[in-house]
Amino acid sequence: MEKGINENIELPDIDFGECGVIKGKLDAAGLNFGIVVSRFNMDLTGQLLKSAVDCLKKYKAEPKRIEIVWVPGAYEVPLAIEQMAAFGDFDALIALGCVIQGETPHADLINTAVANALLDIGRQNEIAVINEVVGTYNLEQAEARCKCGEQSRGWYAGAAAIEMARALSLIGTEVAGRKGDVF
Repeated sequence: MEKGINENIELPDIDFGECGVIKGKLDAAGLNFGIVVSRFNMDLTGQLLKSAVDCLKKYKAEPKRIEIVWVPGAYEVPLAIEQMAAFGDFDALIALGCVIQGETPHADLINTAVANALLDIGRQNEIAVINEVVGTYNLEQAEARCKCGEQSRGWYAGAAAIEMARALSLIGTEVAGRKGDVF
């Protein structure tokens, strides 16, 4: 099986019997997306953004349904994501940034704080928040992960946002519909 997101979202060949199985599909038509992107390391984050938007558009997201917010750095991303979750009409939110390790533990502190905040925002607002604030040890690793195209972490973020938005909407309807029958 290919590593990462693919169009078919293949699951293992297992007989699930009467189990309810929910999986999102890569169809962004009619969905609204918010993207917050860090200006710090903009040569890299710009590529993440281009790849994320290209992915969303490939799977039929309308450009007018994609809202992009630029912030100074990765540390500021969660606050903008939180505002979009609270006041926007989004089906999924994407956080983009690139933090490269330096000689101090600063990068680890930033990455941990951002990851924890984004996870909390998603749970508290019941919305998919895709964290692609890429953390690397060096510029070479950052360039490999942020390059434009379908192997980019930006592309992954776009695909994950679509899949999670669809899966979460199904959980809300399908599981609630089965609850009376099963439990």
